[in-house]
Amino acid sequence: MADRSFLDWPFFEDRHRALAAEIEAFAAGLDIDHGDTDAACRALVTAMGEAGVAAHSGALDGRLDVRSLCLIRETLARYDGLADFAFAMQGLGTGAISLFGSEAQRAEWLPLTRGGKAISAFALTEPRSGSDVANSTMTATRDGDDYVLDGEKTWISNGGIADVYTLFARTGEAPGARGLSCFIVTPDLPGFEVVERLNTIAPHPLARLRFTGCRVPASAMIGAPGQGFRIAMSVLDVFRSSVAAAALGFARRALDEALDRVTTREVQGAPLFDLQMVQGHIADMALDVDAAALLVYRAAWTKDSGAPRVTREAAMAKLFATDQAQKVIDRAVQLHGGDGVRSGEVVESLYREIRALRIYEGASDVQRVVIARQALAGHQNQAGNRGEPAA
Repeated sequence: MADRSFLDWPFFEDRHRALAAEIEAFAAGLDIDHGDTDAACRALVTAMGEAGVAAHSGALDGRLDVRSLCLIRETLARYDGLADFAFAMQGLGTGAISLFGSEAQRAEWLPLTRGGKAISAFALTEPRSGSDVANSTMTATRDGDDYVLDGEKTWISNGGIADVYTLFARTGEAPGARGLSCFIVTPDLPGFEVVERLNTIAPHPLARLRFTGCRVPASAMIGAPGQGFRIAMSVLDVFRSSVAAAALGFARRALDEALDRVTTREVQGAPLFDLQMVQGHIADMALDVDAAALLVYRAAWTKDSGAPRVTREAAMAKLFATDQAQKVIDRAVQLHGGDGVRSGEVVESLYREIRALRIYEGASDVQRVVIARQALAGHQNQAGNRGEPAA
């Protein structure tokens, strides 16, 4: 059993502790068949809807509880990476609707995704613009009461199985970031095509999508024309902390597996744990886990406490938690010896699962740029308040 003492930290309320126990029981009862990833994701979304877990993925009142999102993702990731993925995409895929959608849009889609009756996706990344969202080239051209979509999206999670996509395209109100808008798109529309299903080292439903003269009604736009970049960044601002929480869940599981290994495996008649070098590895792993947890739940608590943006806090949490989880899992693999790279072992699965988290929703090096710019902006603001020249 993973350490749960962090739930006593002042970041949490009693309702969060109750939720953690509820999700723990749900996750412990999962029996996931990984032979068919698409079918597994559909089954997981249905199960989460029936159990009330998916209800936490989107808020009908236009507000999300980030601490709850993080607790759920951490717990699910500790049990199974695909379970975490299925829940996360229900939230990220409808994040724009939850936070910026009209009353009618929220009423139409959130009961379905929260109830596990519809699968959602977030269509932002393009073949030539990954982290550089402002340079998106997919277009949405106004034509009467419709917009006509043309272009491609790639690395879209739940691509090919989603019932609803929140999609970002260039409507051209201004150059760069100010010329993007957000739309609700369904896969039954003429001109919508799943071009390619993408395979990765940790199998998840992923696809490349193509839109050719795909018409969507103007009422499918979320927010106003030209607000797409702000909507996308605001959604990522919320869910980036939850990516860090998933990494934390992976790291906690790796630490548990490593402790089990070193206390039951013997070397020269004594437990592996008796070796001081092994104790050093365990100490480093435990330190990284706790430090990551502090950053994750600081970011979540800050957002829940009313901060309009948590760009700095979320970037720090995402960068540290994902990078350190990679190290924790690597140490766990090493401590398992040959079994650590054996297909089907828990630590081998974790090793494959963690790598993508350092890339999606803002790669690690992009987070370093974000943190540096936020640090400089804070320094300049403080200098200005003191009446000093900015550096």
